[in-house]
Amino acid sequence: MAETGLDLRTTLQHIVDTATALAGARHGALALLDREDRHVTDLFTSGMTDAERLAAGPLLDGRTGFLGVLVDDAQAVRVDDLPPRPASDGPPHPVRSFLGAPVRVRSDVLGSLCLTAEEPGRFSDTDLALLRLLASQAAAAIGGAHLYRAARQRERWIEGAAAVTRALLTGAGTTDALTTVAERARVLAGAAAGVILQPTDDGGMEIVAASTLDDPAGLVGTAIAPGSPVLVQLLSGEEVFIDDSATDPRMTTPVRSRFGPSMMLPLQSGGRLIGTLALPRRRGGLPYTDMDRLLASQFASQAALALVMADAQHYREQLAVYEDRDRIARDLHDLVVQRLFATEMMLESTRRKDLEGDAETAELLTRAVDELDSTIQEVRTAIFALQQPPAEAPATFRGRVLRETGGAAAVLGFQPSVHFAGAVDTLVVEPVAGRLLDVLRGALATAHRRAAVSAIEVEVDATARQPDGRAAVRLVVADDGRGEDGARSPTVIWQVPL
Repeated sequence: MAETGLDLRTTLQHIVDTATALAGARHGALALLDREDRHVTDLFTSGMTDAERLAAGPLLDGRTGFLGVLVDDAQAVRVDDLPPRPASDGPPHPVRSFLGAPVRVRSDVLGSLCLTAEEPGRFSDTDLALLRLLASQAAAAIGGAHLYRAARQRERWIEGAAAVTRALLTGAGTTDALTTVAERARVLAGAAAGVILQPTDDGGMEIVAASTLDDPAGLVGTAIAPGSPVLVQLLSGEEVFIDDSATDPRMTTPVRSRFGPSMMLPLQSGGRLIGTLALPRRRGGLPYTDMDRLLASQFASQAALALVMADAQHYREQLAVYEDRDRIARDLHDLVVQRLFATEMMLESTRRKDLEGDAETAELLTRAVDELDSTIQEVRTAIFALQQPPAEAPATFRGRVLRETGGAAAVLGFQPSVHFAGAVDTLVVEPVAGRLLDVLRGALATAHRRAAVSAIEVEVDATARQPDGRAAVRLVVADDGRGEDGARSPTVIWQVPL
């Protein structure tokens, strides 16, 4: 890109020098103009000093003078005898002959190639035809450079969209995925920030992900309140282009004063609006061109599709995990639990036989039956845990207890043992469930603070009874830690009527 820019400048300077030399002109100039207000954006001269450039100012104005005529009429101009410059306009200039041709790419006039001489009638029709030819060469060079830049720009946006798709399909989380889109779009658009807005429950929109050269913390969480003029367009999936965010009456966010030109592009696929991609530039920054807007819109469409594909892939992977867990749970229930239960029944039957002469064996069998019963409860708890969606909050009381003990395991360094007795999911409801969970959290936190804790047993028994015979639920939390005095940790027992 840089090399092409240097080549173009060399070519345009060579064209000015050639035109000046072939026509025998005193000065030559090729002025490139802004399409909007016609001010000179770049100037190539031949035989002209800085002082002479200043003196020739009126001739280089694309809004008035001969350059203005060239832009308006898009025709070559030859003047054989320029009138003297009025003294009120500054020092007189020696220019008497003027020759100019528009530099035109199709119907757009991008600038002018001009020659001047000190003597009147210096240029001929041949010089005019030569200037037209050289102006067309300059137009061809500029047009080719514009096409190259547009192709390179399009290529970068396509590469960016492909990179975003690859990144999203690697399994990034939702927030990371949106930040990836915002970051890549910001770089490609040359924007000061890239932000993603999503609809809120109250009918507004909120910035949920942002990428800036500075700290994005001041942007994330910024909301567009319901009723804002721009909100109707954004929620309906329309593109919004703004010349100056700080002064546009449609913008109402407190951060708008930082920014100037902005694009707000819908992220939607298959009629589903995921959010809006906003790409604001700094105040005073260059406005977005039509090509910028087109490429950014195409990028937003591709990014939205990639987000939908990433979500679908995540759901497929999650479904595969659920199916695998369900298979493991079925195997545990159908094979392991049934065999353990059958073994327990055989041992219980043996224990009930006449073993009065072998008390030691009877005691061992009793302990074996108890251990098998405890193991069956542990396996059933594991089966229930496998059937819970890992990323979602559990809805059942049993699942909530397992979530609490699972969270404590990350701090303790080991998994507490959990036993359930009775229909806990049916019998333990709010507000008893909430109070029991509070006690469980406190007991686990207390156990963590004790020294040498390596095991914790949690029991939830929904078959307990109050002294008056009423049904109750009992929570027991015991650990193997010791207090400062070396005594065993007290067991937490909490019981409440159902």
